[in-house]
Amino acid sequence: MADAPTDITLHQKSKILEVVFEDGATYNLPLEYLRVYSPSAEVRGHGGPMQLVTGKKDVGVEQIDPVGNYAIQLHFDDGHNTGIFSWDTLRELGENYEANWADYLKRLEEAGATREKLWH
Repeated sequence: MADAPTDITLHQKSKILEVVFEDGATYNLPLEYLRVYSPSAEVRGHGGPMQLVTGKKDVGVEQIDPVGNYAIQLHFDDGHNTGIFSWDTLRELGENYEANWADYLKRLEEAGATREKLWH
């Protein structure tokens, strides 16, 4: 299991979660990225293929709760709050941000979907 971050800062205006680890690794993770890569069963597909989450460009976080000594729970302003982000998950998302984000944009394009919220 990864060491706990030494600092986690939510930057509301820029919609970034800054995560700093003891070894000096610092990740600035966009909230949209965290939302679409949430470790929740809803997004991860209950063991099946990962769900394509769309329309989350402007998603924010209303609250962050600690989960034991191993994770945080993010309460997104779209009502999603079932993803538990372990320290391992946060590090993995930070280390693989560029590849994951490129993959997400490719899947959006292939689905003819958008990052923008569609108003009905």
